[in-house]
Formats: sequence, structure tokens, C-alpha cells
Amino acid sequence: MVAAPKLKETTEPGFAEVLAEHPDFPRLIALKIDVQRRGVHYTDRALSVVDPAVHQLRSANIFGTRDSTLRTQLPDSLLLRDGTSIVVDPAPLERNPYHVDLIDGRLTITDGGEPLEEVELWHKPAFYDKHTSTGIPMSLIAQARPQRINIFQSSFCYFWAEDDGGCQFCDIVNFTKQQKEIFADRPNRPRARDIAETVREALKEKGRFTTFCLTGGSVLKGEELFDLEVDYYIETLQAIGENFTTKKFPSQLVASAFNERQLARLYEETGLSSYTTDLEVLSERLFEWVCPGKSKEVGYKEWRARLIRAVDIFGRGNVNTGIVGGVELARPYGHQSESEALAATLDEAEYLAEHGVSTIHTVWVPRPGSSFRDQEAPSLDYYIRLAKGLHGLRVKYGLTIDFDDWRRCGNHPDTDLARLL
Repeated sequence: MVAAPKLKETTEPGFAEVLAEHPDFPRLIALKIDVQRRGVHYTDRALSVVDPAVHQLRSANIFGTRDSTLRTQLPDSLLLRDGTSIVVDPAPLERNPYHVDLIDGRLTITDGGEPLEEVELWHKPAFYDKHTSTGIPMSLIAQARPQRINIFQSSFCYFWAEDDGGCQFCDIVNFTKQQKEIFADRPNRPRARDIAETVREALKEKGRFTTFCLTGGSVLKGEELFDLEVDYYIETLQAIGENFTTKKFPSQLVASAFNERQLARLYEETGLSSYTTDLEVLSERLFEWVCPGKSKEVGYKEWRARLIRAVDIFGRGNVNTGIVGGVELARPYGHQSESEALAATLDEAEYLAEHGVSTIHTVWVPRPGSSFRDQEAPSLDYYIRLAKGLHGLRVKYGLTIDFDDWRRCGNHPDTDLARLL
């Protein structure tokens, strides 16, 4: 007989207790944060109502899972009743995840057996069941969120080509190797023809999608650093643009820190409307440790300066940077307390906001395939304070975040708050 997994012991305050300390913070967004932080476990009852013909199952991605296994028969993710997305994947039972159970015919998030909130599964878009003219399943060319189309330019990051060059929280390369066995037909880099056909088919589902998001691993090759990466994105964006009659279309590029010449090419030669490049952690000292490849090739101050210069090209409210909220507390070199980490992060985020750049955060998941796999994410209280702080800076400096908000992305608790304005 196999022993049941030992559940993770925790002395953290419960969800209701933490929320009571933040009466002005929306309950559903707080729940989203905590579900992302702890992960989920689908009970057999919940899985009994999953219909592959209707629901979106776990699909190709560039980042890995917290349970070390890509089980494609599980749901891709969840929706709360106000339309808020929870981008979350299953966690081992010993990590104390929330449960998704079937109660009175309704899928429900529970904690310790207590029902907390009803949820829905993401619905599969129609193009997932179709193929390109070259025979590739369209679900391997583009992936969907409830209102967004994702196109992953590549699933290899060249910062990992050098020893100890990859970001410490990231598992992109390890997960790429894992996925090759499951999504054997997935191309290493989608071709323009397949992209144009897939986008054309996706847009037939009127009203479903509001934007495109392009991202992938960094490509360091070219006459100048990142030139080849820029070429790839221009090719992809032009393929998408074949389906539009307007010069610009709703789109976000999450990519490397390009110089002004490269950014100008992207803006002038494509329909791209917004630009993101991720600093990952707002501290030069921690950037050198957490992101050694980025630090070596570009450096924190230059990465930050390129963000600010991008505002002159794309405009205020169309440029942001992402941080992996919580890695600033990673051991042994991170900040020594949550209050210290919050103050330092918001101080640097304000510097960026003053220059027209928004900062958004994801909830850090120490994934098994990353160097930080044995770390612990900070508390729910910390994430609530971080979300409020980043949102408050956008309000203070009049920065919109329409291109990366709750509807168009769904992975940033701080931008979920933008819908309150």
C-alpha cells in the first residue's frame, strides 16, 4: 500500500483572517492571489464534469508546472464569477493546495473542506480542433486565454546556453524538453503561414478575443544583441497583421530589452501597440543574482533605461515591466523581511512610473524545474500589499494598463484592480 502524501504544515493565517486586515481589498482578487500562490487540486468529482469537447485542457506553454508533470487531461485553468481569470496549475497535495470540488452540481474552490467560491472552467476556442494547411494542429501554433491569443515565438532562452545564465526562478528550458514528448508536432518556432492561418480562424469566433500576446525566450544572436529576436517578432507580427486592415491592432510583445533602433523597427514595421520587457526583480543587487544572464549582457540600469526610452516610441500607458512578485525575498540574498522588500520594490516602481513605465507582478511559484525549486513564496498579506501599491502608483501617475489588464491577461493581481477605476 502506498502511503498518503504528508500534508504541508502551515502556521499562516487563514484566508478570511488575512482579508479582514484588508477590508478595502476585493475578496475575489484576494482569493485569486491565494489560489495562484498555493495551487489547486482537482477532485475526482470535479474531473467527472470536464468535457474535452467543451473545456480547454492543459495546452502547450513555455513555463512548467508545479507538480513536475504535464497531465493534459486536466483543465487549463479557472474563471471566477466576475470574469476574473485564475491562471493556475495543479500542485501536489503535500503542498497544501486549494481543492476544486463538485458541490451540488457546481465546481467550487474549497479549503479544508469549506466551500469558498464557485468557479468555471475555461471554454475551448473553436480553432483548437482545426489544422493549418501544413497539417499542424492550430492549438500548437497559438494558445488561448479567455480573451487573449498567445503566440510563443520560441520555447528556448539563450541566456540558458551559458552555465548559470538563466533566471533562477525560470524553468523554460527544462519544461521545453518535457513538452517535446507530449506535443511532438509543436514546431520549435511557428512559421508565418501557420500563424496567419491560425489567427484568421481564431478571429471567426466573433467577440471572443480582445488582443494578442507574443513572447518567448531571448535570442542573443545578430549583428547587435537581440537583432535576430527582433526579426522573428517582426515576421510573426506581420503574419498576424495580414488579418487586419488597420495599421495597428491590439497587441502586446513581452520580449528582451531592445535598443531604440530595434524598438523603432517593431513600431514602424508592424501593428504592435504595446511593449513589455521584464526586469523580474526591482533591485540592481538582486538582479545580478536572480537574472545573471540579463545582468551580464545588458545590466540592470541599461535594461531599465531601455524601458524608459521605449515610452518615447510606444507612448505613456503602453510600456510596462513585469516582476516575479516574491523573488525579492528569496534566500539567502533576498530582502530580510516582507516590509523591507515591499518598500524597496515600490520605491523603484515609483521611479519607473515617474518616467511613464508601469510595473506589474505575477505571483511567484517556485517550480520544480527551476533553481529556486526549494524556496517558499511570501504570504498572502504581502501580495495584497504589493498589488495595492503597484495599482496606487498607476493611479498617482495617471498610467493606464488597458493592454495588460484583467481582461487581456489575467495573470497580474495588481492590474485586476484597474477595473475598479
